[in-house]
Amino acid sequence: MESEARQIRMEKLTLNIGAGKNAALLDKGVKLLKTISNVNPVKTITQKRIPGWGLRPGLPIGCKVTLRKKAAEEVLKKLLVAKNFVLKESQFDDNGNVAFGIHEYIDIPSVKYDPEIGIIGLEVCVTLERPGFRIKKRKVQQKKIPNRHKITRTDAIVFMKNAFGVKVGEEE
Repeated sequence: MESEARQIRMEKLTLNIGAGKNAALLDKGVKLLKTISNVNPVKTITQKRIPGWGLRPGLPIGCKVTLRKKAAEEVLKKLLVAKNFVLKESQFDDNGNVAFGIHEYIDIPSVKYDPEIGIIGLEVCVTLERPGFRIKKRKVQQKKIPNRHKITRTDAIVFMKNAFGVKVGEEE
């Protein structure tokens, strides 16, 4: 049995749709994220100028929603159904985060096809943490998380298996 200070929990769930310069796709993405999460999405804005891609600072290129606590867990369960509760080991990073994509939103059981949106996909990122991770974000006396307290890839896999019943498959 792990001590309470070592228990892993889900900090946040981030849903993201990148649209590039396509304003119509961005509007569809905002509508889709609103229907999935019941929260108004935030548009992501470019910071850099990349002339080859036609980007300039201040241009909206995507949208995202961040969910926490119960709402995040409920939405994640729906999104994992779309992936049949199977994730690849490469979708877990070395800091204990999980990221996967859903190619077509109609795979999510609670979301019906909307002709106005069409078929688009989204990216899902799950950030995991332990009690005490606040020390890296606080304003006063900010510190690094010690290596023994960090979440490893295997810790994240075990957490996802126990908390959500995820199966981790091999690379194809």
